[in-house]
Amino acid sequence: MNATTGLQLLLVAGGAVAVAAVARRRGWPAPLLLVAAGLIVSPVVPAIPLDPELVLFVFLPPLLYSAALDSSYLRLRDVWRPVALLSVGLVLVTTAAVGMAVHLLLPELPLAAAFALGAIVAPPDAVAAIAVGRRLGLPRRTLTILVGESLFNDATALTAYRVAIGAATGATVDLAMAAGEFVYAAAAGVGIGLALALAFAWVFRHTRDSLVENTLMLLIPFAAYLAAESVHASGVISVVIVGLYLGNQMHLRGFGTRLVSASVWKVTDFFLETIVFALIGLQLVTVVRGVGGYGAAELALYAGVVFLVTVLVRFAWMFPAAYVPRLLRRGDDRPAPAQVVIVSWAGMRGVVSLAAAFAIPDDVPGRPMLLFLTFTTVIGTLLVQGLSFPALIRRLRVSSEEERYQDLLAEANAQQAALTAGLERLDRAVEAEGGEPDEIQKQVIDQLKEKSWRRSLTAWERLGGGTAQGGAETPSALYRRLRRDMLRAEREVFVRLRDERSLDDEVMREVMAQLDFEEAILDR
Repeated sequence: MNATTGLQLLLVAGGAVAVAAVARRRGWPAPLLLVAAGLIVSPVVPAIPLDPELVLFVFLPPLLYSAALDSSYLRLRDVWRPVALLSVGLVLVTTAAVGMAVHLLLPELPLAAAFALGAIVAPPDAVAAIAVGRRLGLPRRTLTILVGESLFNDATALTAYRVAIGAATGATVDLAMAAGEFVYAAAAGVGIGLALALAFAWVFRHTRDSLVENTLMLLIPFAAYLAAESVHASGVISVVIVGLYLGNQMHLRGFGTRLVSASVWKVTDFFLETIVFALIGLQLVTVVRGVGGYGAAELALYAGVVFLVTVLVRFAWMFPAAYVPRLLRRGDDRPAPAQVVIVSWAGMRGVVSLAAAFAIPDDVPGRPMLLFLTFTTVIGTLLVQGLSFPALIRRLRVSSEEERYQDLLAEANAQQAALTAGLERLDRAVEAEGGEPDEIQKQVIDQLKEKSWRRSLTAWERLGGGTAQGGAETPSALYRRLRRDMLRAEREVFVRLRDERSLDDEVMREVMAQLDFEEAILDR
């Protein structure tokens, strides 16, 4: 990478962060605004080609790992059937359907190249859909299915893509070989992921250092991806398995590791996703220049057909996949049709598809057209489905209000049980000390009990909507408001003493950190 390219990427990153900041302030979906901004400025800025290796080896592993780390292994286990049907079955069906449609549209294009395009556009990227769904209160099961699909579908699609590209470049491929390659890639990816997960879990048990553990966390996704890819296994599956395992074991880490980890991965996700979605829009000029030999009407027809096939195949697959297995297993709860429609419409494609298209070898026939059709499908799904997704959720009136109430009730009961256990442990500790506690000890004990009661009371207040009878401010809300005022006053004193040179900067940062942690607890 030369200085000019580095400067271009720096400008892209800075501009993308600025656009994302506006989107967050306005409450708009940042991925869609970033794509639109990239499309608008693409004709007036120097071309910035999308480097497939940058996406697949630098951006993809940490994004997958972060999503897996934040996912629930238990919830994913509950929805493994729909996730498998989407991430394996639907990807293969979409590959075949798009491939046949493209071959009929463009007979001069080899069938293997057409199937490569099908594999490229088959896997959705659920980042935008999940962000919108969480903001609008989609049920947890629906979100879990979308997360699970996005975690595993890349593995299926990239394996099918490699087989199709191999056939397009003259390699001998048969169905048995392709199936064997897929099984090997998946099984080896799982095995490597589990081995690395166990190894890193052992390391974490012997470190007990939040900085060391979080630094290792940053290296884990790259290690898992490269280890699997080096033996032609699925790096995607390897990263996901490691993330799910370590995420499920996060409670064993120290509180410092958990606090730092949450912040580190939020920043990492935000930074990488802003760059990725901006780069998608910025490919407009590069892609269009490659298909200069076709007329605008032809290109519009081809792009429209591929987009429609990609979208309609998902609908055609979703309803049988949602209901037929449940008919065979009596007693299972059936999803509401509205939820099936939402999952069907949540098929936005993303940067993995575009990176795979840019990675097509130059000697594959029709490469510029394959790249163009990938780009139009990605942009079409992001803008058409992405922009209409919030309205669809509101129109179908799918919400998680009952689920949120049950969550608050479960939290309140859990806080009550934890309070009882904590007070019992405190009483036993006081008894073990022997003798009557003095006045200072009594004050400490009373403060400990007060904090426990306040935390339990806050959970019950949230269950009631956060207000007391008559809409008055609850005791917990009053406490948080007054304590925040006190914290502001305390900070002003520390800053004044620092400016007067009565307090060293290092000491001020230490006491400020203590106040920050307390305020963070108030916000929970």
